[in-house]
Amino acid sequence: METKQQVSEMDIAHLKAIRNSVDTFIRESAEKFDSAGKMMLDIAPQDWLGAAQFFSQSTIETLDIDPKATATYIADLTEDNSAKIQPGRFDIVLCTEVLEHVLQPFDAVKEIHRILKPGGVALITTPYNFRIHGPLPDCWRFTEHGLRALFSKGFEIKELVAVETEDRFLMPIHYRLVAQKL
Repeated sequence: METKQQVSEMDIAHLKAIRNSVDTFIRESAEKFDSAGKMMLDIAPQDWLGAAQFFSQSTIETLDIDPKATATYIADLTEDNSAKIQPGRFDIVLCTEVLEHVLQPFDAVKEIHRILKPGGVALITTPYNFRIHGPLPDCWRFTEHGLRALFSKGFEIKELVAVETEDRFLMPIHYRLVAQKL
């Protein structure tokens, strides 16, 4: 007998909260960091508008692992992409809802560090209290402590915000992080 899988009301509510949090984070980040002459990399924005809906002055390039994507760079964020992207190319790297999907998150953060200019900012979001989702693989859930460990080398964390789950102490739905390259 086949059972029909149904998305729970909690997951629907959490997805709405995550999307709202990501949009708020990008909008607020644009207010702080968007300006003419800045280079921005938006990582894996293929399924939504990403940075383009809020960053109107910066030059935006994109990166995606999917060879069918229309990204500026088709590349694996967990690898050294020196042949495609020079070190220190970007003032801003936006990486929303991606780190949970990479097999080597420390390598991904190392590559973000490599492509950022000194003083550049990494704008990161990642879910915590949310179901396994695509694109697969969905490998990780990072706590505040995990994010601090990921960004402990070569970065200063400027902001780390937990979007809390109502009625669940220490079980945030989502995290938003701003880290500056030293």
